[in-house]
Amino acid sequence: MPSSTSPDREDDLEACVLRFSDLDLKDTGLIDPSSHLKAQLDHSTKKKYSFGKKKAFALFVKTKEVPASAFECKEKWWKCCQQLFKDKIGIHRHVATQHADEICHQTASILKQLAVTLSSSKSLKSSDKRDLLKEYLTHDHDVSAWLPDTSCFSPDKLIGGQGIDEGEVLLYYCYCDLEDPHWICAWQTALCRHLHLTGKVRIATEGINGTVGGSKLATKLYVEVMLSCPLFKDYLCKDDFKTSKGGAHCFPELRVGVFEEIVPMGISPNMISYKKPGIHLSPGEFHKEVEKFLTLASQEQSDTILLDCRNFYESKIGRFQGCLAPDIRKFSYFPSYVDKNLELFRDKRVLMYCTGGIRCERGSAYLKAKGVCKEVFQLKGGIHKYLEEFPDGFYKGKLFVFDERYALSYNSDVVSECSYCGVQWDQYKLCSTPQCCQLVLSCPACQGQGFTACCVTCQDKGSRQASSPAQNSFKEECECTARRPRIPRELSLQARLLVNREPGSDLGEEVHLLM
Repeated sequence: MPSSTSPDREDDLEACVLRFSDLDLKDTGLIDPSSHLKAQLDHSTKKKYSFGKKKAFALFVKTKEVPASAFECKEKWWKCCQQLFKDKIGIHRHVATQHADEICHQTASILKQLAVTLSSSKSLKSSDKRDLLKEYLTHDHDVSAWLPDTSCFSPDKLIGGQGIDEGEVLLYYCYCDLEDPHWICAWQTALCRHLHLTGKVRIATEGINGTVGGSKLATKLYVEVMLSCPLFKDYLCKDDFKTSKGGAHCFPELRVGVFEEIVPMGISPNMISYKKPGIHLSPGEFHKEVEKFLTLASQEQSDTILLDCRNFYESKIGRFQGCLAPDIRKFSYFPSYVDKNLELFRDKRVLMYCTGGIRCERGSAYLKAKGVCKEVFQLKGGIHKYLEEFPDGFYKGKLFVFDERYALSYNSDVVSECSYCGVQWDQYKLCSTPQCCQLVLSCPACQGQGFTACCVTCQDKGSRQASSPAQNSFKEECECTARRPRIPRELSLQARLLVNREPGSDLGEEVHLLM
């Protein structure tokens, strides 16, 4: 420990830790990564290595906790690699034998943080420096210290009812540099379980992105904890949390994980950073820009593109009038879409929007980096915040959400139609054919006739599978995906007439400029 280290050896300690942070951790020839790394440390840093490894191990195990059965005396079990462990010995043995590489990498991450701590404290006196190091090493970073006290609330009140009016869904993100995403992952897992929240939370060194559901009390406590956390309190404010009716039942489970990106654009944050986005416009400012755009567009005088950054199935049931809606299935296709249609954006003002704003942060940064646009703007808070202020504004139709509700309704407009008969319809269901994850717009009348698949091919496959139950899997061959180019090429802007259309007018699936 630091207290046993003499002052005249502090420089040696710092050098050793800094040297450790430069080790090549991608050497696939390591038979025992932990012992290999430890062998490269001198005696004076082995205690720090031991601390780092213990912390890494504990955090990894913490992320695998699941609630124990109600009939068991124990409070928790562990689930990893599709195996359930009911005692610590079992999960510890499994992690030690099956996840040595992950523990090794996390140990290195912890020691790198220590190196940064030492490096940034050079200006401190020797005694202060030792105290700082001691504080860091002796603090166990126990996630339980960052959980709210819920002892004054009854379990029923905290869990709440399952009715849609009795719960809430939170949508938020925060871009900020995080040095220890694995600790945050363990903390978020413990926090959500402590509050009986379900949903999805993505964590990376670039920030955090979450959608969680639970009782209104639970979501209120969650927001309070996030706003008081030192890691986020300088970046997050209450207005950054978008709320909607829902609850824990909107998600099948809780999923918290560490990723390279908090929204999967498919490009490393080191190449395209969230720190260079477009100009943020409030919902009021964006509303005025769209109004101006539609006025000029009707006169064919606009130099502006209103760009929907979402996927085609999102914009299909709701969008801004006059928008350009790329016919893409995933946000990771967006950069390729921009590259393929770069001339479309040359010398244009671009107004971008998405559900909650997060995709625009990096999407606008990517478009700006191409250097072809006059200006790039983005809707702060996304459609979610816009509809809170302008439910009857220029956004028509429903707002697609990535949970079991599928969509939120703020106005009575229906802009999509049944895939089979063409009647106005905007309520998605999953394709009835197993293994197909396409969403289907099929009105009640067509559903009653058995039209519940996304296309004729899937409908036939579902019928064949029903007659041959033994065939429990097949390759996905879907007309919906086969006939859609992965990256569409748009017509030139001059080739389109930007004229307003009434909601529900005949809009084919292949028409990407949606009015």
